[in-house]
Amino acid sequence: MIQDRPNPETLLRRVQDEERQERRGKLKIYLGAAPGVGKTYTMLQDALARRSQGLDVLVGIVESHGRKEIESLLDKLEVLPRLAVDYHGRQLHEFDLDGALKRNPGLILIDEMAHTNVPGSRHAKRWQDIKEILDRGIDVYTTLNVQHVETLNDVVSQIIHTRIKETVPDAMLEMADTIELVDLPPEDLLKRLQEGKVYFPKQAELAAENFFRKGNLTALRELALRVTAERVGAQVLLYRQGQGIKHIWPTREKILVCVGTRVESAKLIRAARRMATKLQADWIAVHVDTPRVRLSEEESFQAMQNLRLAEKLGAETRILTGFDVVKEIMDFAREQNITLIMVWKHIRSRLRDLLFRSLADELTRRSGEIDIYTVTSETRDDKILEAFAPASRSRQDKIPWRVYGISFATVILATLINSTLYAGIDVVNLIMVYLLGVTFVALFGQVGPSVMASVLSVLAYDFFFIPPYDSFVITDIQYFFTLMVMLLVTQVISHLAVRTRQQVEVVRLVQHETAVLHTLSRQLASTRGIDKLLGIAVRYIGEVFDCEVLALMPENDRLGIRVGYGMEPVLSTKEQGVAQWVYDLGQIAGLGTDTLPFSDALYVPLLASQSVIGVLRIRPTETGRLFTSDQVHLLESCANQIALALEVDRIQEQAKKTELQSETDRVRLALLQSVTHDLRTPLVAVMGSASTLMEIGDELDAGAIKKLASDIYFEVEQFSRLINNLLQMTYLEAESVVLQIEPHALSDVIHAVVKSLSKKIGKKPVHIKLPADMPAVPFDNTLIQEVFINLLDNAIKFTPPESPIEISVVLEKERVLVSVEDHGPGIVFDEVNKLFEKFYRGRLLTTERGLGLGLAICYRIIKAHGGEIWAENRPDGGAVFRFTLPLESKKK
Repeated sequence: MIQDRPNPETLLRRVQDEERQERRGKLKIYLGAAPGVGKTYTMLQDALARRSQGLDVLVGIVESHGRKEIESLLDKLEVLPRLAVDYHGRQLHEFDLDGALKRNPGLILIDEMAHTNVPGSRHAKRWQDIKEILDRGIDVYTTLNVQHVETLNDVVSQIIHTRIKETVPDAMLEMADTIELVDLPPEDLLKRLQEGKVYFPKQAELAAENFFRKGNLTALRELALRVTAERVGAQVLLYRQGQGIKHIWPTREKILVCVGTRVESAKLIRAARRMATKLQADWIAVHVDTPRVRLSEEESFQAMQNLRLAEKLGAETRILTGFDVVKEIMDFAREQNITLIMVWKHIRSRLRDLLFRSLADELTRRSGEIDIYTVTSETRDDKILEAFAPASRSRQDKIPWRVYGISFATVILATLINSTLYAGIDVVNLIMVYLLGVTFVALFGQVGPSVMASVLSVLAYDFFFIPPYDSFVITDIQYFFTLMVMLLVTQVISHLAVRTRQQVEVVRLVQHETAVLHTLSRQLASTRGIDKLLGIAVRYIGEVFDCEVLALMPENDRLGIRVGYGMEPVLSTKEQGVAQWVYDLGQIAGLGTDTLPFSDALYVPLLASQSVIGVLRIRPTETGRLFTSDQVHLLESCANQIALALEVDRIQEQAKKTELQSETDRVRLALLQSVTHDLRTPLVAVMGSASTLMEIGDELDAGAIKKLASDIYFEVEQFSRLINNLLQMTYLEAESVVLQIEPHALSDVIHAVVKSLSKKIGKKPVHIKLPADMPAVPFDNTLIQEVFINLLDNAIKFTPPESPIEISVVLEKERVLVSVEDHGPGIVFDEVNKLFEKFYRGRLLTTERGLGLGLAICYRIIKAHGGEIWAENRPDGGAVFRFTLPLESKKK
C-alpha cells in the first residue's frame, strides 16, 4: 500500500541510477562461504538456461579443478581461448580481456572474482577486468567467496588465523544487480572434500587440516548469510523510499534512539547499544535541532557529546532539523524502516502531563506499527520537555520582556487608531486594525507575546467599542459571536505567523550551512598544493566563524604548524599535547568539550578516508565565547571537506610521481637499450673489419684494404657522433655552453656540412638556394653546423636513396629563415609536437641506429641563439624543417 507520494529527490536519484544501469552491464555474483559449495556449477547451469532463451553466452574463464561435472557443462558452452603470458620463464594462461571485448557477447562468465592477474596485465585484479566489461555494457556472471570481501578481511583473519591477501572492494558488491547465495551445510562440504570433489587428494588433505574445519566453515557460512541479508535489506530500503511507502516492513530489527541534551541520554544510548547487540540489529542515534527550543551553549555541547558517545559505541548518528520534533522523528523512522524507537521518559505528576506534552507519549500516539521502548527516571526540577508546550520558553529561561512590551504597546496604538476611526466607519471594520497589530507582533516569532496581543485586542475591542461601553459586559449575542471569531482568527494568525517565522529560521540555518560548505568546496576544488589548500581553508574558516585558526600537519610523526590565520604560529607545550592527542585518536577536543576542556581553543581532526591527516586549532577572537552546537557541527563538516581535498591532492601528487617515475624508468630503459645497441653496432663493425685485416690482410689487394679502412673510419665516425650527441645534450640542458657568436656566411657552413656528409648522402641530389645579397649572420659556427648535420642526417634516414634534399635560405625583416626539405613520407600528424623531444624516434624510421637526440639538440641550439625551429609537411609530399636566426647578435 502506498500511503504517500514518493520523495521527488529520491525519485530523481532512482532515475539517475537506472540510467547509469542501463548504460552499464548487469552483474550477478554467486556468493559462497567457501570453495566447493557449488558456485561455479550453479553459475554454469544458469548460463545454459540463459543460452536456451537465445542469449549470446561466452565463458571467459572458469576453473574446473578437475571436476568432471564442471567440465561436462563447459563442453556445452562456447569458451574463450585463454591468453598465454610469460612470467619468470613459465607460461601462464590468463583471461583474455581484449578478446572478450572484441567478441562482445551478451553475457560472459568469469570465475573467481578475487583472482590476482599476472604482473604486466592491464589490470592487477580480475574484478577490475569485470568492471571494465560492465562499463562496456556486457552482462557478467562471477563467483566470490565471502572471505575475499574487503571489509570482512579482519573478521575472517580472526576466524581462520591467517590474512587473506586477495580481496574485492565492497563497491563491487554494491554494484551487483543480484547476489545469489550458494549455500551448503559444513557437513556436506566436508564430505565433498573427502570425496575429492573440491581439491585434488593432496590439496584436500592439507585443506582439511587448516581451512576446512567445521567451526571455520560454520562461521564463514554465517558471514555469507549476513552479507546476503544486508544486500537484500538495502534493496528493500531503496524500494520503499522510491515508492514512497511509509508503513514499516519488519524484515529485520532496526533501532532508533532519540538523543537529547541531558546527561540521561548517555544511559539511554548504552541501553540501545545493549539492545542492538542482543537483537543483532543496526541502530541509529538522532538528535532533533528545532527553533522552538533555544538551547544554551552547555546543552548544545552536551547533545554533541551524546551523539559522539553513540558513534563510539557503533551507532550511525544523524542531526535532524524541523519545527515538529515528533513528526521529524517519525518521518525519519519510516524512511529508514525502523522497527523500534527508544526514548527517555521522566515520571511526572498527572497535572504536569496535562500541561506539557511528553515526547515519549507523543511518539507512542503517532508510532503506528513501530514499537516504542521507554527508559524512565524520576522527574527533576528543571523542565526538560517544555519544548512541546504551546507557549514554550527558551532553555535559558529568559522571558522576552521587550517583545511583551512591544505587544502591549501595539494593542494600545491599535486602540488609539480605532478611537480616531470610530466616528467615521462601521464598528465591525475596526477589527482589521487589531488583526494587523496581532500580525505585526507575531512576526517577532514569540508565541507568548502573540497570544497576549490576541487576547488584549479582543478585550480592548469589547471594552471600548461594543455597547455597553467601558464594560466587559456583552448584551447582544451577535457581538459575542464577533468576539469569539475575532479571538479565533487572531490566534490562528499569530500561530501561523510564528510558525512561518520559525520555519524560515530553520531554512536560513540550513541554507547558511549549505552555502558555507559549497563555497569552501568550490574554493578547494580549484586549488592544488597542500599549502595553498590549507591557506584557503584557514582563512575561510577564520572569516566565517570570526576566529583564529592554525593548521597542524604531521612532520616526522609529530605535529607541526603548517599554516596560520589571525594569530602567531606558536603553541605551548600543553596546547601541542592537546593537538597531538586529537591527531592520535581522531576525536574533537578542547574548548567547550568534555575532553581536555582547559584549552582556550577547539581542536578538530582532519579525518580522511584512511586516517587522520592533520588537526585544525580554532580559537574564538572574543575571549570566553564558546561555539554553538550548530557551529561545531559545521566546523566538523568543513574539516571533512578540507581533509577530502587534501587527500585528493595527495593522491594526485602520488599519481604524478608514480607516472613520472614510470616514465623515467621507461626513458632510462629506452636510453640504455638504444645506447647499448648504437654503441655496439659500430664497435662490432670495426672489430669485424679489423679482424679481417689481421687474419687475411696479406692476401688482400690495396683496394680491399682501403675499403675496410674506409668502413672502419665510417663506423668510428658514427660512434663519435653518438658520443658527441650525448655530450651536447648534457651541456645544453645544464646551460653550461657559452655561445661563440660571430658573423659567418651561411653558404660556407652549408657547403661544408654537405661535403662532410657526402658519404651518407650518397646519390641524393642536394639543391642549395641562397639569396644573392645574403649578409653575414651572427651565430656560433660549431653549433649551427651541428644543426645542419642533424637535420640532413634526419632527411637521409627518412627518404629513399635517390630522392633530392633542398636547402633554402630566405631573408626576412630582422631574421633569416632556413628550410631543409625532403621528398620522403612526411610527418605523422600526431608526431609533429613530439619530434623535438629527447629520445623520441619517429614511427616511420627504417634504421635502428640513432638515439633520438638529433632534433632535440637542434631545438636547444636554435633556442639558445634566440630563434625558432619547427617541422611541417610539404603540400606535395615530404617534410620540411625550418628554423630562424636573428640578424642581430644575441650573446649568452
